[in-house]
Amino acid sequence: MDTPKKTVSMEAMQSEWKEVRAAQQNPRKFRPLYDRYYEQIYRFIFRRCSDEQLAADICSQVFLKALQKIKSYQFKGVPFSAWLYRIASNEVTQHFRTLSKKRVVSIQKEHLKELVSEEYNLDKELQQDKMLEALDQLAPKDLSLIELRFFEQRPFKEIAEILEITESNAKVKTYRILDRLKKTILKNSSGGPAPKY
Repeated sequence: MDTPKKTVSMEAMQSEWKEVRAAQQNPRKFRPLYDRYYEQIYRFIFRRCSDEQLAADICSQVFLKALQKIKSYQFKGVPFSAWLYRIASNEVTQHFRTLSKKRVVSIQKEHLKELVSEEYNLDKELQQDKMLEALDQLAPKDLSLIELRFFEQRPFKEIAEILEITESNAKVKTYRILDRLKKTILKNSSGGPAPKY
């Protein structure tokens, strides 16, 4: 279940850090960072709200906040995008908290396949349906962790930075959540009541 994740070379991060320092000195130099990351941050937000206009509005807010806070950014050995993802995650959470609405879990089939397992002994379609039901029962922070790891393909080091936890904590939490998902799917498949988290 543990597939290779997107990684960025140290050289690329060092080069990017030079761009960040330039933007810290002159806000007009923020443009290359904006151009590089706008689309992926927009997609990240869109998958959580399924509304193009809302995603565009939140994405604009993310980059405005990033520009306003760029002077406080410090390189921590992860790509600049991890900082943007953290701001985006916070903005999405704040939006849904303000509206008292539950956010959307939007998953592409190929990403869902990474979470399903042969050991469930279920038809693949049924298994995917059960996985969606189980994901819907997760607490927002747990769901964010699973989304970042399996749907956004982020390495644990970046996830730790985005969620402001340690890398080892990110790993432990992920495997505990996967274990709970497995138990939920098996329980739901046998007709028993689904556990609440």
